[in-house]
Amino acid sequence: MANPLIAIVGRPNVGKSTFFNKVAGRKISITEDRPGVTRDRIYVDCEWRGKPFTLVDTGGIELKSDDTMWSHIARQAELAIETADVVLFFTDGKEGLVSSDYDVAEKLRRSKKPVLLVVNKVDDYSPDKLFEFYSLGLGEPFPVSSEHSQGIGDVLDEAVACFEKGENQEDDSLKIAVVGKPNAGKSSLVNRLLGTDRSIVTDVAGTTRDAIDTRFERNGKAYTIIDTAGIRRKRAVEDDVEYYSVLRAFDAVRRSDVCLLVVDCNEGLTEQDVKIIGYVHEQGKPSVIVMNKWDTVEKDTGTILRFEEKLKNDLKFMDYYRSVYISAKTGQRTEKLLALAEEAYAHANFRISTGALNDLLMDAMRISEPPSYQGRRMKLYYASQVSVCPPTFALFVNDEKLMHFSYRRYLENVIRGAYDFSGTPIRIHVRNKKENE
Repeated sequence: MANPLIAIVGRPNVGKSTFFNKVAGRKISITEDRPGVTRDRIYVDCEWRGKPFTLVDTGGIELKSDDTMWSHIARQAELAIETADVVLFFTDGKEGLVSSDYDVAEKLRRSKKPVLLVVNKVDDYSPDKLFEFYSLGLGEPFPVSSEHSQGIGDVLDEAVACFEKGENQEDDSLKIAVVGKPNAGKSSLVNRLLGTDRSIVTDVAGTTRDAIDTRFERNGKAYTIIDTAGIRRKRAVEDDVEYYSVLRAFDAVRRSDVCLLVVDCNEGLTEQDVKIIGYVHEQGKPSVIVMNKWDTVEKDTGTILRFEEKLKNDLKFMDYYRSVYISAKTGQRTEKLLALAEEAYAHANFRISTGALNDLLMDAMRISEPPSYQGRRMKLYYASQVSVCPPTFALFVNDEKLMHFSYRRYLENVIRGAYDFSGTPIRIHVRNKKENE
């Protein structure tokens, strides 16, 4: 399940990026005292009171500007609002309200999203400084001084409370994002799974512009299929509409439970396919590689072996992959896809008990000791699985710097050899621990 997303929006130069950097704990957004510095959305994963979330900083919204750059920034911000679970609307407590604040407030009210009104740059609080902000019609304003870290906790407390309210209405369907390059057959596959011609299907690449969610049931189980626009190389994205469609496709991956990665068998696995698959891997999403248009490939007894050999060679970074060869057009093997998606998602949710994990890793380290460095060798005190989706393991050692990447890979292979994590990435984090702790 994707982390809840908090979007920071507002007109330029109200201190959004300063707030973002304070919460992130490091300087990610560039903060300068001039508008337009933050142009694209910037993401960071955070946690507050035990609740993980993703924070997104956006460029300032200038809804009535004719400038091309400002139009681009505004659309980025609007997309952040569209995909957010909670919106933080930033205003300037020193300058007060301006007409564009009312314009943005109106747009936020129409979005029907939970909106927290943040009045920034309130260095010395008094109630009369907030009176005018009630006129925006967005409820109680939160006085904040991002620069001096005042009031930030109150905003995050309320944002987390909004998450908890949303959890009570959580959709219980398995969310499956169908992603890939343009014209790989994604919409045809979605239509086959749904049994309807819901998407426009033509031979023209880019027919699907937005990420479209469709909920359905099969054999008593609920699913939500997210059909996305084809993801091109950056230099091949020619117009604004396609640019934002690609961004929506990436957002679809973020909020999905599992991804179907559609590849055109006639083209084979291309560099762009590998980049898309790599993005899904980096997001920690379980996935199934769907080799589509298999009916159009001339075959002999070794055809599928050659395809698999290329997959293994090009996807060395995720040798846990699962693949299936289908034809969305004829329906060949498409009936397997939902079961494979369910299986990959189940593997991503699997937990190993702490005792079993420690026994496994201690035995592995006795069989093959970590390499030594300058006469020192890494010692494992204990290990624990700390989360799922993806399965994440914390190893507490005497010195994390002694963990070589090749030995980390060895331990991952040991875990995968003992437990079935096919179809899902796993994460191993190494932490220092003193012997007497």
